[in-house]
Amino acid sequence: SAATCHRRNPRLFDEGYITGVRAELAPSRVGLGALVMVGVVLDRSTPGSFAGFERAVGAMKEVLDCNLVAGDFDHLLKIRVRDMAGFNLLHGRQVIALPGVRQIRTFFVLEEVKDNAPLSF
Repeated sequence: SAATCHRRNPRLFDEGYITGVRAELAPSRVGLGALVMVGVVLDRSTPGSFAGFERAVGAMKEVLDCNLVAGDFDHLLKIRVRDMAGFNLLHGRQVIALPGVRQIRTFFVLEEVKDNAPLSF
């Protein structure tokens, strides 16, 4: 019932099961049709180097996700832009200027097969 849901939802927020609610926009409808994955290698693997990079990335509205990863990269970025030319501008002005960046590998997404799937149990 609506009353039960109304009581249960605040409890799920309070207990940390639900962390937020958001609307999902259609990227192409808001002029952001290109999705780019960027692997970043930093010049140093120190907490300070990581913190400076992560702070700078946090201020970039184009970066949807930034994950510290194991493997060939230190961080993996998910970036949404208008098109390839838009990424070229972002890359030249901001991405390569991020603190501590030694190497960048860029992957243009051809098709989003599965995106932001909900958790299920």
